[in-house]
Amino acid sequence: MTGMDDRRNHALELMAQFAERTGLGAERPPQRYLWTDAFAVCTFLGLGRATGESSHTDLALRLVDQVHHVLGRHRADDRRAGWISGFDQAHGEAHPTVGGLRIGKPLPERRPDEPMDERLEWDRDGQYFHYLTKWMHALDQVTRSTGQPLFNRWARELAHAAHRAFTYAPRRGGPKRMYWKLSIDLSRPLVASMGQHDPLDGLVTYAQLEATGAGSEPSLGDAIADFAAMVEPRGLATGDPLGIGGLLADAYRMAQLQQQKAFALVEMLLEAALVGLRHYLKQPDLRGSAPRRLAFRELGLAIGLATLGRDDWRQATGGVRAKVDQLSRHVLLRSEIETFWLQPEHRRVDSWLEHANINDVMLATSLQPEGFLTIPPPPPRPS
Repeated sequence: MTGMDDRRNHALELMAQFAERTGLGAERPPQRYLWTDAFAVCTFLGLGRATGESSHTDLALRLVDQVHHVLGRHRADDRRAGWISGFDQAHGEAHPTVGGLRIGKPLPERRPDEPMDERLEWDRDGQYFHYLTKWMHALDQVTRSTGQPLFNRWARELAHAAHRAFTYAPRRGGPKRMYWKLSIDLSRPLVASMGQHDPLDGLVTYAQLEATGAGSEPSLGDAIADFAAMVEPRGLATGDPLGIGGLLADAYRMAQLQQQKAFALVEMLLEAALVGLRHYLKQPDLRGSAPRRLAFRELGLAIGLATLGRDDWRQATGGVRAKVDQLSRHVLLRSEIETFWLQPEHRRVDSWLEHANINDVMLATSLQPEGFLTIPPPPPRPS
């Protein structure tokens, strides 16, 4: 494990390269991708707090603005133009998230008359719910870091639009389900199946937004109830390292929100992460060479493992305490993953370079995870 200064310096270097390469810190056309940018906003905020330098917070705010003006608007190769919400310029500037946000994939979305091609669909644009929740979290972290409620309001408006578009009842009065991928204008499903952790992402993220801006509009109470009803405890475990990391991060966020009624959920998430981690460690993935490994998925696990050993778990008792202790036996796996991907020769292989932006940002987030994982106190409510 490198020292704290080395970790910070590595993270600063990675984020500087990302900013220059994607048009954030240099005079280049912006290249925005919602998942990567959500982690980047949080990591810039964390670096700002760690260094005391406002330039990092400035980059986070500039990135928010770029994402809204690129991914909140139609693509340059689309016959449509302007805000995807359909709002005029002034109203769109004031409410940039009410129509959702594009993924930022390289290919246009599939037309209504086009047949599904599963291989191509991965590279086609549209909207993913689990990307939108990452952006909601990033916006909320901006509010909590800067004290400006505007960003929580934008997150809530995005949350309201996403819940309305992605959830549906297959039959009247029946239990609700979720689409995995929708069209850019949120009018039709592109992939109708439900993501394994999408209801969980909604439940945890919307609970965070409510805790930040309690009593604010739009209310997210009905959405939280819908997501809670869709979470299937026995279906949460996964052998995917990115998914395991997500379970750990979600458990830690709920623990920080100090909602006593949520500790049953926290224990459930930790148990699912433990089951998945045991399965994952039996696989050959971490013994493979760099070209055979997907860095950002492993780094998602490393970010989740960074939650272990933190102060917020010291108050844990009973089943939660037991699960944290069991998971903590694997905490050194985080440094193994980071050490592997910090080797320059491992970051010169095609599997890294093809996903350089997301890999750089996820590695930086693992090295300096506070901006993503730590939820600062909410700003004081206006009197």
